[in-house]
Amino acid sequence: MVFSGEDFTTRLMNDMDPPLLDLVKTKVNSFIKWDLVRFLRENPNTADTAENIAKYVGRNAATVEPELRELVDSGIMEIRSIEGMPIYSLTADSSTRELLDRFISACEDRHFRVKVIYHIVRGMR
Repeated sequence: MVFSGEDFTTRLMNDMDPPLLDLVKTKVNSFIKWDLVRFLRENPNTADTAENIAKYVGRNAATVEPELRELVDSGIMEIRSIEGMPIYSLTADSSTRELLDRFISACEDRHFRVKVIYHIVRGMR
């Protein structure tokens, strides 16, 4: 059986733990979200405004806020209002936190990071 380069590459890049592959394809599907998830796993008790979180990750608040909202919609983050200001924090859901821990640990492997980059770039098309 002969595979085209695209088929082989896709099969190779999809060779990930299924829950992690789903996480990358559906929730942590941008470089900004990847930065946010990494920051939040390193600082799990952070509860702050989009502007401050953007400063912590070295990005512009205008680009970070929509990504934070998408992470809220996907269940990775929570939002609450304090004195009329939206405050973002990592979800308290233990299974989601465990999945994020697995994701961040897996990111220590260069081959895994290459696969994540592949899926993020592919999703940008």
